[in-house]
Amino acid sequence: LQLVESGGGLVQPGGSLRLSCAASESIPGYYSIAWFRQAPGKEREAVSCINFNDGSSAYAADVRNRFTLFRDSAKNTAYLQMNSLKVEDTAVYYCATGDGNDYSDCRNPNHYDYWGQGTQVTVSS
Repeated sequence: LQLVESGGGLVQPGGSLRLSCAASESIPGYYSIAWFRQAPGKEREAVSCINFNDGSSAYAADVRNRFTLFRDSAKNTAYLQMNSLKVEDTAVYYCATGDGNDYSDCRNPNHYDYWGQGTQVTVSS
């Protein structure tokens, strides 16, 4: 299973972007899906995740009500809709999927087996 992100780019503060994460094959329905990001000099952090096994989901506090994670199973694609973007949202964004690996918290990177290569999002005026 391979994941390919797209949709990143340069956007002004207050703007919107939609990131896509296309899978090379069908993602099992019980797999979790997540978006992480890593800014220069910072650790990778979970932006949003959904655990389809138990129905739980999570958003980082600073993106709640601005970002939305959703999937289109028919297209084997997950998305991250990002609105009201801020300069501090600048980072490389990664999608991930997996069955949890006995880590229940979908915000934990160890929850995932498959990662994309990342797409750069730059928010600047």
